[in-house]
Amino acid sequence: MTTPEPARQSLEGASAELLRLHTDPTLLTVVNVWDVISATVVAETPGTSALATASHSIAASLGYEDGEQIPVDEMIAAIGRITAATTLPVTADLEGGYGDAAETVRKAIGVGVVGANVEDQLKPVAEAAAQVAAIIDAAAAEGVPDFVLNARTDAFVKAGDRDPAAVLDDAVERGRAYLDAGAPVVFVPGKLDEAQVTTLVEAFGPQKLTLIGLPGIPPLARLEELGVARVSYGPLSQRVALTALQRLVEDVLAGGGVPEDTRPLN
Repeated sequence: MTTPEPARQSLEGASAELLRLHTDPTLLTVVNVWDVISATVVAETPGTSALATASHSIAASLGYEDGEQIPVDEMIAAIGRITAATTLPVTADLEGGYGDAAETVRKAIGVGVVGANVEDQLKPVAEAAAQVAAIIDAAAAEGVPDFVLNARTDAFVKAGDRDPAAVLDDAVERGRAYLDAGAPVVFVPGKLDEAQVTTLVEAFGPQKLTLIGLPGIPPLARLEELGVARVSYGPLSQRVALTALQRLVEDVLAGGGVPEDTRPLN
């Protein structure tokens, strides 16, 4: 796949901007989207500077379970509809890469993506780092040298009953390996406390750690002070929307109706 020159120039500019947003000391927040209307609403909200897709949410909206159950081309098509609906830089959640992470990233770049989350799925560190390097090489070959790979480690997500200190050490080792392999940022999802966040930022450097905005993590202002690069919300944004929908149904069934402050967003 060879990216046409005008599109290549556009992708270069968008990726450079997305990278700048991550390296800026101001915390980047991205409320994840899953289709064109959610992307439009988020993009048009003042203060939004980038969009991030949520693989879990896209899969759910199309009738698939999470965990790479959706065909990769169907996921890429859904992401492409989102990138076509905005002028903001878009980073995509590509799960573990659907069997070929570098090729999946090439496909994503082909529909306008300039950043991605890719899970390590707790592969051996050397294998996972090699995957990171392959992704960075593939993006460069597509004309996007500033591609913002948000290299995800599942150390906390899949920790089970492991000792938390050992899990943190594992996250540090993996994150450092991914940064050494060329990833600009490392995603460590989990309900982390301030001490854990501090350890990770000290290990990776400022503006290298990204987190998910789970209830109970330190406040956004504090995360910015600690040097976190970005906070995203994964499937939580879709869950908030679906909660509002279910509450409307419950209210209607109880004899009520649409809230008076409902906005005409579609």
